[in-house]
Amino acid sequence: QVQLVESGGRLVQTGGSLRLSCADAGRTRTTYAMGWFRQAPGKEREFVAAINWFGGSTYYADSVKGRFTISRTNTKNTVSLQMNSLKPEDTAVYYCAASDIYSDYDRASRYDYWGQGTQVTVSS
Repeated sequence: QVQLVESGGRLVQTGGSLRLSCADAGRTRTTYAMGWFRQAPGKEREFVAAINWFGGSTYYADSVKGRFTISRTNTKNTVSLQMNSLKPEDTAVYYCAASDIYSDYDRASRYDYWGQGTQVTVSS
């Protein structure tokens, strides 16, 4: 059973950096595509970034391109999100997700497994 556990969220100032990590505590398989989504209070969950199962392709929301970088280490069943130049509008709960998909990486409905989320707060 896939068990995704996120870490790394905290309070940071505008312009700062954070690195979020997501580990599959179940250590089931490494052939899942993995993604990051976020949800701010009163808003719908939105796509942030995704990476295919072997790490050869990455995908980003326009709002984070050039600032965020997603990467994965299959030997450790982990995916990371390096976030630079953070803005107050990046404040949200960030969720890690995984699924056996090869397209539509930006659609939350396509993901089967989700972590509990980690809070990122960017102060102005």
